[in-house]
Amino acid sequence: QVQLVESGGGLVQVGESLTLSCAASGRTVSRNGMGWFRQAPGKEREFVAAINSNGRSTTYTDSVKGRFTISRDNAKNTLYLQMNSLKPEDTAVYYCAVTRRMFSFSASATEYDSWGQGTQVTVSS
Repeated sequence: QVQLVESGGGLVQVGESLTLSCAASGRTVSRNGMGWFRQAPGKEREFVAAINSNGRSTTYTDSVKGRFTISRDNAKNTLYLQMNSLKPEDTAVYYCAVTRRMFSFSASATEYDSWGQGTQVTVSS
């Protein structure tokens, strides 16, 4: 079983940047895809970004393309999300996740079976 702990959330102003981290423990996740999802109050969880096992492939939801960058450091068993030019609509709890299958690369929440506790990102207008 893998444990995931997100960090780096906080309160920022419109246009500012924030970097989230997700530390995995219990086992290596270097053979798994990973992703970021977010959930705003009263809304369903939505996909944000995903990265494949070796970090060479990434994909993003349209609303964050050009602003967010997902990356990973397999030596540190850690996932990152760099968020630039933040907007109020980015306000949400952000969750990191690990795919259930080795080498999986997916934007679907059903492909992930390990989740962190979430970290709050608030962007003031």
